[in-house]
Amino acid sequence: MDAVAYAQAVQDAVGAAKAYYEGGTSPIDDDTYDRLVRAIAEWESEHPDEVLPDSPTGKVAGGSVEGDVPHTVAMLSLDNVFSAEEFTAWTASLARRIGHDVTRFSVEAKLDGLAIAARYTGGRLTRLITRGDGTAGEDVSHAIGTIEGLPRELARPVSVEVRGEVLMTTAQFEHANEVRTAHGGQPFANPRNAAAGTLRAKERAYTVPMTFFGYGLLALPDTDSELSGRLDELAHSDLMALAAELGVHTTARTAVPGTAVDTAEQVLERVTEIAGLRAELPFGIDGIVVKADLAADQRAAGAGSRAPRWAVAYKLPAVEKITRLLAVEWNVGRTGIIAPRAVLEPVRIEGSTITYATLHNPADITRRDLRLGDHVMVHRAGDVIPRVEAPVAHLRTGDEQPIVFPEECPRCGSAIDTSEERWRCERGRDCHLVASLSYAAGRDQLDIEGLGGTRVVQLVAAGLVTDLGDLFALTREQLLGLERMGETSTDNLLAAIERAKGQPLSRVLCALGVRGTGRSMSRRIARYFATMDRVRAADAEAMQRVEGIGAEKAPSIVAELAGLAPLLDKLAAAGVNMTEPGATAPSPTDATDEAVATGIEEGGPLAGMAVVVTGAMTGPLEKLTRNEMNELIERAGGRSSSSVSKKTGLVVAGENAGSKRAKAEQLGIRLSTPEDFAVLVADHLA
Repeated sequence: MDAVAYAQAVQDAVGAAKAYYEGGTSPIDDDTYDRLVRAIAEWESEHPDEVLPDSPTGKVAGGSVEGDVPHTVAMLSLDNVFSAEEFTAWTASLARRIGHDVTRFSVEAKLDGLAIAARYTGGRLTRLITRGDGTAGEDVSHAIGTIEGLPRELARPVSVEVRGEVLMTTAQFEHANEVRTAHGGQPFANPRNAAAGTLRAKERAYTVPMTFFGYGLLALPDTDSELSGRLDELAHSDLMALAAELGVHTTARTAVPGTAVDTAEQVLERVTEIAGLRAELPFGIDGIVVKADLAADQRAAGAGSRAPRWAVAYKLPAVEKITRLLAVEWNVGRTGIIAPRAVLEPVRIEGSTITYATLHNPADITRRDLRLGDHVMVHRAGDVIPRVEAPVAHLRTGDEQPIVFPEECPRCGSAIDTSEERWRCERGRDCHLVASLSYAAGRDQLDIEGLGGTRVVQLVAAGLVTDLGDLFALTREQLLGLERMGETSTDNLLAAIERAKGQPLSRVLCALGVRGTGRSMSRRIARYFATMDRVRAADAEAMQRVEGIGAEKAPSIVAELAGLAPLLDKLAAAGVNMTEPGATAPSPTDATDEAVATGIEEGGPLAGMAVVVTGAMTGPLEKLTRNEMNELIERAGGRSSSSVSKKTGLVVAGENAGSKRAKAEQLGIRLSTPEDFAVLVADHLA
């Protein structure tokens, strides 16, 4: 970077910060901004005599905003570290500053929202102020009453200032964009921008909820309160406990509660745990805040003009970036679903180059008002498929073009069923027969060994198979007539097909690929109805008695099963099993019985227990797929689940278990090794 590039970088950084802090928009994403400011700081360290007065370094909010309501105590930003090495260097610097090693740290998730100060007088919320330039902020008291977790009245009549973050949860963000677009506005690019823009908005025709999480508590000056003089002596962790007692929302009841630890090594362990949980959280985080917990250490460390010296933000890799939407591809899945896929200008997120992202469905494209050429916000966290959040509307040039929706199936040219949000080729699974049959033959469905994709292509191309039922009518002579099919491979394939006839009803249902069902749902349906005849006879009301099937999904499942009647008759005639072993059909009096409706068998070592499997299985369970593990859980009377919550009874944690194990430990949920679990369910192992 030379002097000209430095000046341009300063201008870009200040402009981006101003756009974000004043209106909730920005021409660049957070990661790009962080890298820009770091480059500016590096140049300035080498050229200290050439620092521009507008430089964002050393200033709260990058020096881009001002406020008209003075803060009682400066409301500073945080310095950042980006690695364990940088964090270790920070702790060493802190120890030198205060004269001893820190003996207790506070560790909290860094919430991705907008910092505010909420002033309570006599226990009543009287004013909301943004951080502004750290010295004074903007009065946003018009938002009182619209922020969840920030009560109008505290549990005690105290006069305090609560500091924290206003954000939108994932659900609130989706709702906000639905309401905003319904009123003719452009959708927000991401939850952070949505919260920033909404908090400042006045006289809108609509309101949308936001959520508050407290991270600081201090006494108001010149007020007579029972807490006056006490708060300055409390450790940060104790302040947060007090805030929760007063009725303020903190992270204590989330999957990433603030914790106090004794060593830097424990801090780094907690950083890893929180990072592992990031993708599962219902709100955004962009790092972890680490503080010296004790008030004495904080006083000894002091603060600079921009940030306290006793706290730091350990930034996580960005999960959102801005890039351009170049094109939209329309792909047809194995059940005939026509899925749009975004083709992006390549962008790196969490160490991966992202070129494609999901667009969900045509209705979602319309709701978000996406256009070709748009700058779009792309989100990717953990192993989640990248998705396009929304266009960055303020960056539009006018050259963007509408996305053209297909008028016929892009695979076979047939008509498209547009009656639901997810469009589908009217030929359904017959449109992509090879994919449909390959899925049905897979290990977790009918488990037909030897019937891979190449062989399926041969059978379809030769006209021997036109649907799933035809597989069970194949003859030895037909198979021997195919290229590279010898007598041994033919006999082995026929034997595998014959074995497939004996698979339980749950696997047959799964092999059909009915929309709205999958492996878990197929097991629940099979265990509830016990036979295919009862499944086929069920109306929407009866189908809703199965756990997880609601009023919207039930009619679709019933209608699709009705449409599959010829195929189901064909499978039954071929001798395919149509019953679920061990399941008993409900009697009329059982219709609302929870144990039946959830597909959980009475008795068994896991009776009534929700069980989560995570990590690689070892020992007797080593060769089981995740689906086979779920089947084992349900044979033993339990209910398989994919996520850890307070309702989880047991977590089977194998090698490299990761975030789900960490969450189980945090919630105090019982853990089991694969070997111990195998002993527990030994009577139910196939």
